[in-house]
Amino acid sequence: MENFLKIIEDKLKKNIKIEKILVLDNSNKHKKHKFFDKDKFHIGLEIESNFLKTKNRIESQRIIMNILKEELKEKIHALEIIIK
Repeated sequence: MENFLKIIEDKLKKNIKIEKILVLDNSNKHKKHKFFDKDKFHIGLEIESNFLKTKNRIESQRIIMNILKEELKEKIHALEIIIK
């Protein structure tokens, strides 16, 4: 699982100029949710990026989601994005 979080971090760093990133597994917080799937992750991203700050919030999130599109199809159920 930690390996998956590292893959996400590396993939984002490879495609976006990022000053600092924190990738969190928030899956445990969602165990009681109706559509919880133990094989999919609830990921939290805290990203400091001057590049993303030049975009509006929706553009920034679209960029991130496009980079992680395969992971969103297969392994990520929910993605929370905070851009600083």
